[in-house]
Amino acid sequence: MSDRPLKTYRGSCHCKAVCFKIDTDLPELTTCDCSICRRKNALMVKVHESSLRLLDGAQALSEYRFHTGTARHYFCKVCGIYTFHRKRVTPDHYGVNVHCLEGFDATGVPVRATRGSALP
Repeated sequence: MSDRPLKTYRGSCHCKAVCFKIDTDLPELTTCDCSICRRKNALMVKVHESSLRLLDGAQALSEYRFHTGTARHYFCKVCGIYTFHRKRVTPDHYGVNVHCLEGFDATGVPVRATRGSALP
């Protein structure tokens, strides 16, 4: 836990076909150097699966898996925006694209670079 209060954020893809909410205290943001995260330039916050609520757009989500097939990356079928993914190492957590969050300000939130490319 961070010293920040727990806050609820609304998020969506670009066309708003996919809408969700997350609860987080923003302990840190992460980048990843795996082949997909590097290409999508992902900046993520990790939240437990109970802290992400899909409000609308389950039918608009497209899932992509690669390598071990454990991580599940979700994109909007309509506009193509990466919204979140179920994590490989901690599959009961999501990595959420913070650029999809309304009113999000990254000021003061530490960013940790992860080495997804080093995973077997």
